[in-house]
Formats: sequence, C-alpha cells, structure tokens
Amino acid sequence: MTRSLGGAELAASIRNDASVAADALSEIGIRPTLAVVLATDDESTAWYVRSIASAAKRTGILCDIVDLGPSATTEQIHTTLVELGHDPDVHGIILQTPLPEGTDLDALREAINPAKDIDGANPVSLGRLVARLPAFAPATAQAVIALLDHHGIDLHGKTAAVVGRSTVVGSPAAHLLVQRNATVTVCHRHTADLVAATRDAEILVVAVGIPGLIRAEHVAEGAVVIDVGTTATDDGQLLGDVDFAAVDGRAGALTPVPGGVGPVTTALLLNHTVDAAATQYAQTRSDALLTGSRSGG
Repeated sequence: MTRSLGGAELAASIRNDASVAADALSEIGIRPTLAVVLATDDESTAWYVRSIASAAKRTGILCDIVDLGPSATTEQIHTTLVELGHDPDVHGIILQTPLPEGTDLDALREAINPAKDIDGANPVSLGRLVARLPAFAPATAQAVIALLDHHGIDLHGKTAAVVGRSTVVGSPAAHLLVQRNATVTVCHRHTADLVAATRDAEILVVAVGIPGLIRAEHVAEGAVVIDVGTTATDDGQLLGDVDFAAVDGRAGALTPVPGGVGPVTTALLLNHTVDAAATQYAQTRSDALLTGSRSGG
C-alpha cells in the first residue's frame, strides 16, 4: 500500500516556530508584516490569498492584501511593488498570480525588493539560490524538500525526476534536489518520451497543473512521488497531477492533494516573513550603529 506523505503535521510545526519568533519580535516593537499584491478577480486565487491572511493572523503576522483589481496595468503594479519595497513597516512581499493579460511579469518580479522577496520570485533571489548563497527559495519548491525531510526520505545519491521547469516550482526544486546530492532529470512539455524520463526515478516531483498526467507507467515500483499540482474543478475539488488510483500500490509514497505540499507552502511563507523581519531589524540596527560610529569619529 502506498504511504501518504501528508503535510499537516509539518505545516503546524513550521507555523508554531514562526509564531514563537513573531512573538519575540513583537516584544521589541516589531510586527512582522506581509503584503500580498493581488490583481485578479479569480475566485480560487482570492480564496488562496484569504487562507494566507487567516494563517498569518493566527501566527501573529499582519497580512495586508493590496488588491489592485483585474484591470491593473504593469505600471500600477510596478509602482505598488516599489513602494512596498521601500516601506520599512513591510517585511515580506508576494506578487500573486495570475495577473491581468498583457502585464510584464518579468519586469514586475524584478521590482520586488530581494530582501522582502519571501517567495523567491525576483531573478536575484533565484540566482542566489543556484549559487548557494543566502536567499528565500520559492516556498513551494522548498516545501517539496521539507516534506521529504519530514518523512525521513534520504535524498543523497538518489535519482530524481522533476516534471515541470517553471521558476516557481520545477527549476528551483531541481536545484534544491541537486544541492542535496540527488541526480536530477528535468522534464517539460517538449520531453519526447515522458515515461522513459520518469519510470526509473526514485524520487518523482510533478508540478505542471495537468490533472492525472502521471499514471502507473510513469512511476517506478516503490518510488516517492511529490504531487505539487492543484487544479480546481467546477465543483470545488482540487485535483493533483498524479492519477492517485493508478499509482496507488505502485508508488512507495505519495503526497495527497489537497493536504500535502499546499499547507507546508503557506507555513513556509509565514516563516520567511518572520525571518525577513528579523533580518531587516538586525540590518537597521547595524546601519544605525555604523552611522553613529561615523558621526562620533
């Protein structure tokens, strides 16, 4: 029988750590604050953002939803991101997708202050991640690794396949796996033979948003499968990229959808916000001391 790699317990532990750290910051007058920039009327996206705000409140984090509306322009969103990047009371910034048609997503990601880029969207953050320098990894990609660690799955020397190459999940997840000494194959929509690319992998990560894409023939006997896909149906269900019925009993372990990667991702975003607040406070203190030292000299 396939083992379920649920994320609820891990997410609760991460939120608890974030809550303790947020309380400590509050005692010195720092309220960790997250700004979520939204420019869509998509209800599933709105629901997700509300869930982040609710979790933030329970954790002691202030969450400001900056709703610019579905007709917002690149210039309007860019201005908002720059202003938030300069606001000392804002510690973390998320640019929520989807965005209005015609907006320049690349330019907007570059407008996020790297120090506040808690979801690793800015190319600077991604570059530092690849170079193994301090940076916030995209939370969903980090959640993949965190779940594997939580469930005691060793990555050293393992063969892994990642289906999906987005800068949000697939590519950073592949880099994080490599950093843990896995040997990684990255697959995408141009992969000629997906079955051949995945069927021998000991670790299979799927993040493409195509319900039921991965079937029994894609999965090695006993493989660990991380299903990042979450496609909403008209009746309110969430479907993963893996055909659960087809791989149940063949895969050694599989994350559920919902209840697997999702809650861990949200918890990590909150944890990143608290870490960013602490780092920015420390930097402000250091700058003040340096300025005072120069003035005194």
